[in-house]
Amino acid sequence: MKAVTVDRRGRVSIRDVPVPAVGRREVRIAVDTSGVGSWDAWMRPEGSDPFVVPGSDGAGAVSAVGSRIRRFRVGDRVYSYSYQNRKGGFHAQEVVVDAKKVTRVPRGLDRKQAGALGTIGLTALQGVDDALRLRTGENVIAHGASGGVGTLALQFAKWRGARVLATASGRDGVALARRLGADAAVDGKREDLRAAARRFAPDGVDAVLAFAGGKSLAVCLDALKKRGGRLAYPNGVEPVPRKRRGVKTTAYDGITGVAEFDRLNRAVTAAKIEVPIAKTYPMSRAGVAYKFVTKGHVLGKVALRIR
Repeated sequence: MKAVTVDRRGRVSIRDVPVPAVGRREVRIAVDTSGVGSWDAWMRPEGSDPFVVPGSDGAGAVSAVGSRIRRFRVGDRVYSYSYQNRKGGFHAQEVVVDAKKVTRVPRGLDRKQAGALGTIGLTALQGVDDALRLRTGENVIAHGASGGVGTLALQFAKWRGARVLATASGRDGVALARRLGADAAVDGKREDLRAAARRFAPDGVDAVLAFAGGKSLAVCLDALKKRGGRLAYPNGVEPVPRKRRGVKTTAYDGITGVAEFDRLNRAVTAAKIEVPIAKTYPMSRAGVAYKFVTKGHVLGKVALRIR
């Protein structure tokens, strides 16, 4: 099969590699589309391996199932998220994944959206529901709302009945956040974020869900209520936010599993979630896609077309 590979020097190539064998509790997927994140661009082989196949999520059709698997059949339309997958990533024509990290594609999503959903969908929903436990009527700042996770977190927060102030990147990012349902949106780098937060919630915001760090996040935290304010952010946000007195701070990771995917699928369907695709690249231009996601100002998620 064909696969995108990255060697120790970071050189990207398309190689012929063996199709991974399927274990008893695994599923093999013929990949249609895969998501591209900045982490893919920085992946390097470990140990004696000469190269690594990037890709943490993707969608396609089941091409083989392990002997213990009853939940899936060959031909099922599925998507999956498996970070640093032990049998190779999703930027390949075939990928083998633990069946617990695979689920059927929910109605309403096309191939590109399904291929890009896994990582950002789980991270966004678990931030809203588990880390922050957002409630109807609460005021929340979604910081970094024009990125992949942020665009979905904004929609899930609105679905849960919260009022959302979105901080985004650029005029086009602000426009995207508003289109996705933000009650207010501001360019955190070029506009007066402090004033926007005061107008949005004069008595202070209840929570901040952060997908970016830095000075603008500090301004968001200044807008929190002095008592009972909450901050949640996925691990990997840099610089790591400093803890503040009176603010409950939760760092988390997107967790995969059968129950987690079932909950995500129900939420995607009920909330009629849109997965914004910033750009789509063919597999042959994976190196260009990796460079694009590392430059910043990516509105939504980048997709790699495998088939």
